[in-house]
Amino acid sequence: MRRIDLETLADTVSQELATSSVKRDKAGEFAADNHHCLRTHKLFSALIPLELDGGGCKHKEMAAFLRKIAKSNASTALALAMHQHLVAAAVYNHGKGRPGRKLLDKVAAAEAVLISTGANDWMESNGHATRTDGGYIVTAHKPFASGSPAAVAVVTSARYDDPVNGAQVLHFSIPLQTEGLSFADDWDTMGMRESGSQTMLLEKVFVPDEAIILSRPRDGYGAIFDVVLPCALPLIMSVYLGIAEEAVKVAITQASKRMSDEVAPYLVGEMLNLLTTAQVTVDDMLAIANDLDFVASIETTNAILMRKTITVNAVMNTVEMAMETAGGSSYFRKLGIERMLRDIHAAQFHPMQEKRQHRFSGRFALGLDPIR
Repeated sequence: MRRIDLETLADTVSQELATSSVKRDKAGEFAADNHHCLRTHKLFSALIPLELDGGGCKHKEMAAFLRKIAKSNASTALALAMHQHLVAAAVYNHGKGRPGRKLLDKVAAAEAVLISTGANDWMESNGHATRTDGGYIVTAHKPFASGSPAAVAVVTSARYDDPVNGAQVLHFSIPLQTEGLSFADDWDTMGMRESGSQTMLLEKVFVPDEAIILSRPRDGYGAIFDVVLPCALPLIMSVYLGIAEEAVKVAITQASKRMSDEVAPYLVGEMLNLLTTAQVTVDDMLAIANDLDFVASIETTNAILMRKTITVNAVMNTVEMAMETAGGSSYFRKLGIERMLRDIHAAQFHPMQEKRQHRFSGRFALGLDPIR
């Protein structure tokens, strides 16, 4: 397979993703045609190495691509980022001689879209699994399954009370066609309205033993996140950085129409400082991830989580400032900043939320288990 040039492709894809976006946002409709566009350009397999029949793109290249297309359609960029973070983690694990190849082969063979349910599946997960012959029966409700209308498989988790090892969390991957798996069609939200991040419902779903990726203790810190978070958060935060950059661009255009307003330069200057904070911090996150050549450790994870919180605050404040800088015109939906303001607020709900991160980092600095 030929290596995908994401930098060149970004402009073409951005133009395609913007079509009918305003109409879908108002209706809260999933951008199915955008996912068809991404599949046509083989973007779901772009992060997979060439030797595994993927696009051979680097982690930083994907982050830059997400940042660019988020300016045209943040919902689709976010849904793609949620898929890519699963691919990135599998690439990392495969490169370290751990399981991951099976998932990568599935994506490369058919541009298969993956979904995760990480927002409410932090250390303790939710739902419940009971043991049965050859596997487990799982019942759970999993919110924020971004891109679910286009997906073919899900990577998620559930609690299990092991009679020998005690309280566990089982991580597993199953096809979306699995009996008992459905969706609530409940994605009616303030922002990211085209992302299809509805709640996934598992009602007595059979998960075979071979689908179990990992079983870990429910209490305390789970080392799986030392792989997941450095892979995921730089990609996800790149989407929100793209939104903030677009908001600043629009705001400066509007402010330039009020050159006699002596306050406008102060507003622009403050806004640019906030944006620079976000840009520097996201770049630093990507440097830590090092194109998926990082040391998976709690130290790395803590560094990523702190920068995630800084980024979230910076991008949210940037877009708020963009609205003030643009003036009253920003209150009209046609300018676009109103939508960016709605979309940017989703950034705070990716793990970990600010106060939880403060607690995590503070406990770690004090030599305590960061979660317990």
